[in-house]
Amino acid sequence: MKAALFDLDGVVFDTEGQYSDFWGRQFRTYYPGSSGMEQRIKGQTLGQIFDAYFPDADVQERIVAELENFEQGMRFPYVDGFADFVADLRACGVRTAIVTSSNRQKMSVVYANCPELTDMFDAILTSEDFSFSKPHPDCYEKAAARLDAQRDECVVFEDSFNGLRSGRSAGMRVVGLSTTNVADDIKPLSDVVISDYLGLDYEKITTLLSVCR
Repeated sequence: MKAALFDLDGVVFDTEGQYSDFWGRQFRTYYPGSSGMEQRIKGQTLGQIFDAYFPDADVQERIVAELENFEQGMRFPYVDGFADFVADLRACGVRTAIVTSSNRQKMSVVYANCPELTDMFDAILTSEDFSFSKPHPDCYEKAAARLDAQRDECVVFEDSFNGLRSGRSAGMRVVGLSTTNVADDIKPLSDVVISDYLGLDYEKITTLLSVCR
């Protein structure tokens, strides 16, 4: 493993529950009677969500205002064991990147809450850096190029179906986190499934991945 590429929500931060609550409220407001739509949109950019479900410009403006207010008050707890795991990867010479569908405005809120985050990664790529969004492989291909790594040298860490498919489509090994979806559901799209990073280090993850090849 030369490069470890991490999605953000549900992979670095245990925040998916907060976003599910927010989007669940939006869909109940604009799609009364709908159910589970907040799960369907995971891994999509805000633009993709608007294009598919909220095309009205006035509605988009209201949701953006609510989302910005919501994110200002969000908590950003790390997934258990994440900080120690990344520190061990970097100590072993692995380069690291965040590859997220979130935009730079959202990331400014993240940095304000977790200023140490930038020291954990060699690169942070946001939605503005990609021509296509997950499940297209573009984001992970660009991240690999940024870290000067070949696809077979990269490991993707993802939780959403779109993200897992993106890593798969990029031809990279994929570690699925069952923080958002149950392990059995993401297993077909993952080489390895983990619930968190507790007890995980460079040696253990490379061993798990080598066994699955």
